[in-house]
Amino acid sequence: MKIQKAYTATDVHVAGEAFRIIKDAPFVHYQSLEELNDQFPLANAEEIKLLLNEPRGFAGLNGCLVVPPFKSGADAAVIFFNHDGTVPMQYGGVTAVITALLECGQLKAKPSNEYKIETVSGVFTVTAVMDNDEVKSVEFAGEACQVVQSNVVLSNRDLQTEVTLVQADQLYAIFDKAEVPFEIEIEDLPEINQWGQKAAAALADRHLEAQAILMDCSKKDEGKMKTITFRPDNYIVRSPGFGTTAACTAYLLSKGELPADGPIENKSIFNGKLKAELTTKTETGYKFCFRSRGFITGMQTYVLDPTDPFSAGFLLK
Repeated sequence: MKIQKAYTATDVHVAGEAFRIIKDAPFVHYQSLEELNDQFPLANAEEIKLLLNEPRGFAGLNGCLVVPPFKSGADAAVIFFNHDGTVPMQYGGVTAVITALLECGQLKAKPSNEYKIETVSGVFTVTAVMDNDEVKSVEFAGEACQVVQSNVVLSNRDLQTEVTLVQADQLYAIFDKAEVPFEIEIEDLPEINQWGQKAAAALADRHLEAQAILMDCSKKDEGKMKTITFRPDNYIVRSPGFGTTAACTAYLLSKGELPADGPIENKSIFNGKLKAELTTKTETGYKFCFRSRGFITGMQTYVLDPTDPFSAGFLLK
């Protein structure tokens, strides 16, 4: 085997969502985090494929590039990316990065438990509680989200229903699980996938660029809900989703179906859990504090052999 390129990465999952954290990407000249964010998809297109594509990665894998911070007082700076390029913000990535930096010793633990992570969307204050050198919980405040439109009619030959549109980290369309004949369980995954394709088609017919959420809020009185979210490429989001949790909680609060003084737990089809609690209600919407936890799943060195016929990798769809 000949080694042309080699990269070391730490893999972390947050409620089932996988993140690959790298700190040794090829050097490129940049004077700000925003400039690096713009250059990274072009200058490091091969690295993105190498680290995220199969056979080393998979379609649902997310990337995090950690670099020294620019802003005074920040502890680290992060660029988030996926198979399509950089993305402004990944809340799960924040949890993954702070977990990896603290547990691997790249960041010294603070008595205050407070850390600042610089992103192109701003500097986020993160509270990471450690016990016996292990991060037990990560908390931070998300951006405001708001209900955009209710009772949006979707009607085609496969699906007739109404949805609510909520703007969180992106636009979501919330569907009521009570209208479907299956449960949000692994055993019903074939039916869920078929429904997800129909939901995506119905949204496309209305020219709505929104991710579909199927929400089961039958246990809302217990502060619990269960959701499943479909990405634009029809893949299922593996975690409950920070944006999903915020969007669904804002929706229920707007209808007066949740108390405003307690946390709500969102569970995914894979039983991953996230918690959100309302911190502020403003004219522009709701702000939540999220609580989650990351788990390191491995530390690997990924190499590129110039004779490898799958040097650019591939994606199964």
